[in-house]
Amino acid sequence: MAFVNRPGTADAAHQITTAQIVDDIITRHPGHPRTAAITRIAGTIGVHTRRFTRPLADIARTEPFQRRNERAYADVCGLAERAARRALVLAGVPVDSIATLITSHATGLAVPGLDIHIVNALGLRQTVTRIPLTQLACAGGAHMLGLAATLAGPGRHVLVVGAEALSSVYQHTDTDLPAMIYKMLFGDGGAATVVSTEPLQQPGLFIEDSWNYVHRNGHQGSSDYYRLRADEHGYHFDSTKAAVSAVSQVVPLLPWHSGGWKPDFAVIHPGSSAILQRVADAGACSHAALDYSRGCLHDNGNTGGTAVLRTLARVHDDPPSANALGLLFGVGPGFCAAALQVCWRGGT
Repeated sequence: MAFVNRPGTADAAHQITTAQIVDDIITRHPGHPRTAAITRIAGTIGVHTRRFTRPLADIARTEPFQRRNERAYADVCGLAERAARRALVLAGVPVDSIATLITSHATGLAVPGLDIHIVNALGLRQTVTRIPLTQLACAGGAHMLGLAATLAGPGRHVLVVGAEALSSVYQHTDTDLPAMIYKMLFGDGGAATVVSTEPLQQPGLFIEDSWNYVHRNGHQGSSDYYRLRADEHGYHFDSTKAAVSAVSQVVPLLPWHSGGWKPDFAVIHPGSSAILQRVADAGACSHAALDYSRGCLHDNGNTGGTAVLRTLARVHDDPPSANALGLLFGVGPGFCAAALQVCWRGGT
């Protein structure tokens, strides 16, 4: 269907360790009834460091919604722009060859949005087709790549751009255990790539098939499994225990799963160590194939929809063998899933 060039990534300025976040939680919430559980989970969450756009003391400050939202959107734009510029350089394509721009971010509400910012900042042609996807969150990267594969054509490249300032949901007004876990889990970052039908000049990913799915819990929906909520203090991220178990239910529904197809490598959204474990346990890939995603989670945390693109950049750094089969998979609010059946082209 289409080739995916090496992603360009953009890191936030401030590296924060999980130990620093645990210290901040304990300091802000002395005598919290789940302190022992928070400390224990910190050792098993799979995240050592992540990067925030601002120092931890600023991120942890309780502020009015407008101030926090404006800062988050500015940070999203900055990360996305840097990643997009890098992606164009890595792909070696001119700006005026971009026929379609797909953007995704769930943090930083603004109208006009990230798509307009990227068009103006990069000087994309004024007739570029813009597809802003602002609510995909963690499923954004996989979903955007699948959509881009259907839109790319000869001489008509698709620029895929995502960024998240998930530090904007770091709220000390949230005191339940899931909120504490997300403080330790989330990170900020940007990523972008160019998708085209022309063969790559260097080894890279070839998309063979794509799949999207919206999960339902019986006759009820599953929109509450993951959701972003806003109040006077800004954004808050909520989830239920059903979210992680839903991963085990969705994986067997992959269209390539029943045919005995087994990927040689995997680019799985590093949402958490529990999600990665569930994906492998459900048979989507081997546990060894999760090394790329585990490494991304360890170093960057969960950076939302950009995470699969950042994981794919790691695949380029340590590529599989030529013609190796792969799975790219992400889940997000809805509860939704997106997956790609891929192949690594080039190399030895």
